[in-house]
Amino acid sequence: MIRPPSLMSDWTKRTLPDWMRNRLSDGQRFLALCVLAGLLCGLVAVAFHFTIHHLFDWLWSFASTQDPVSFCIIMLCAPTFAGLLVGLAVQFYVPEAAGSGIPQTKAAYYNRGGKIEVKTGVMRFILGSLYVGLGNSLGREGPTVHVSAAISSRIGRWAFNDPARVQSMLPVGVAAGIAAAFNAPLSALTFVFEEVLDNFSMKAIGGMVLAVVIAAAVSRTILGEDPVLMAKLSEDYKTSAWMLVAVPLGIAAGLIGHLFVKSTINLRKWFKTRSILPAWINPAAGGLSCGILGLSVFYFTGHLGNAQNSVFSIGYQSLEFAFENELSVAIIATLLVAKFLAVVINYASGGSGGLFSPTLYLGGMLGALIGSGLVDLENIAHWIPAFPTDAKVIGGCVLLGMGAMFAAVVRCPFTSLIIIFEMTGNYSLILPLMAGNILAWQIARYLQPVSIYNELLLQDGISLRKLPAYRGAQDYRKLPVQSIMTHEVFTLKSTETPAEALKRITETDRKYHAYPVLNEEGHVVGVITRNEIESNILQPSLPEVYGDQKLLSVSPDTSIRDAANHMIVRDLEQVPVVSQAEPGKLLGWLTLNDIARQQNAAEG
Repeated sequence: MIRPPSLMSDWTKRTLPDWMRNRLSDGQRFLALCVLAGLLCGLVAVAFHFTIHHLFDWLWSFASTQDPVSFCIIMLCAPTFAGLLVGLAVQFYVPEAAGSGIPQTKAAYYNRGGKIEVKTGVMRFILGSLYVGLGNSLGREGPTVHVSAAISSRIGRWAFNDPARVQSMLPVGVAAGIAAAFNAPLSALTFVFEEVLDNFSMKAIGGMVLAVVIAAAVSRTILGEDPVLMAKLSEDYKTSAWMLVAVPLGIAAGLIGHLFVKSTINLRKWFKTRSILPAWINPAAGGLSCGILGLSVFYFTGHLGNAQNSVFSIGYQSLEFAFENELSVAIIATLLVAKFLAVVINYASGGSGGLFSPTLYLGGMLGALIGSGLVDLENIAHWIPAFPTDAKVIGGCVLLGMGAMFAAVVRCPFTSLIIIFEMTGNYSLILPLMAGNILAWQIARYLQPVSIYNELLLQDGISLRKLPAYRGAQDYRKLPVQSIMTHEVFTLKSTETPAEALKRITETDRKYHAYPVLNEEGHVVGVITRNEIESNILQPSLPEVYGDQKLLSVSPDTSIRDAANHMIVRDLEQVPVVSQAEPGKLLGWLTLNDIARQQNAAEG
């Protein structure tokens, strides 16, 4: 059926070609625009790849031709300068360009109807290219997703007036961006379902498949058919023996992945709340730290081979060296620790770059370290005859480590299985890979119930109530109260009289059941109901009304279940949510209605 012209926006009528507007149904037009989105996202992803790759190659080649002092100055100043540019742009122009872009994409999909401004996509491309291309230790896949989502969002707003159609275009761009960035079309689809949509729906797959096919075809036409990483592994691995390797490697990846997530979240919180530097300086400080770490590794290892620059920028080259068993144990361990620190500092300080590539890098180096240890066990063949003792064991461990670390950090277990197969073109260790990935995923999820991208959104005060996972896909009672609390709270002042408070409440139309009361330092000193204010209108101040109150408050990390129990025991309908680091500092407001809505959504 032809869509009635009355349902089309004026913009659509003015810009869409007549044949598309008059001859195509809504569904046909959507699929045609998915093809367009796939083409544009594929081209942008390839351009992003080329920009970062050639910019860093030029930087390294130029610096390497200088004397040692000039080399060090260049490799310190380049990531610092890039961080300064990102800090200024994020602080004063486009705040959405910090981080990887995936949390911002999720927030746009659920909280803003799938709308991402073109300005955000353009600045993400520019800042991400400069930040990673000038040596900072983050990845390009997350920013590619954000830029691609901005493109598909613009296409959706150009072509549709229906908000649901506009929103549905955003996952199309995400899938196309992943497919082109990783050369991994299948994992692009599973990532969208696991991370963005948070559920599987056949209704959403048609348009995404079209976009993924086009974007991946564009990427392979320009960049070639080869996988992102060339894993030259033997096909004679014995599954039973490798299962014994996958278990300890999965445990190690789960624990280190959890440490990585907690370190990133906690350091980012410190930069946001306690850093002595202005916010726009923080990314520059992170860039300088990356330069120091990268140069330290370069000189510590005696700059042997070509892999010692891999603390800088993306660093996939080192993984290929690890697959080929061309790195010593000392170099592997050094690269693992230095890259871990550089990525955490770069991301937490507000840099513009993703976590996919660093996660795979860390997992690969962890696998190489464990594989090197297994090779050194000369007598292992006596009690596991099928287990290899030659160097090819290291390549297998690198592959297993990449998948397990991705599952632990990104928390997309199906994607972590498929993406390793697609990136490396190797299927020989799929069963041990499945075992290690699921084990790492379960350990990380047990230690940290909220995934890193959702935790980043919560840290920025963005509500996740609309996300499917927060509507009952998991046990909502274990979630932190910050996932459902009100972040923007209407407060009263302890110096106000009840009459003044009531007047302000009426003028601003904030007629709630109760309100937190703050003292002159901005700390919570009491909670007062509107009925108490109205009944004591002649009192000289609000503290005279609520009296000597034994105030109950909770922290953002308190579970919903614990908060509900405390409130029920005290017969309270609402509590302030305060900072653990600065007791009394108000961060949010939690009511029994919030908890009841969450419970109803979970049960419904």
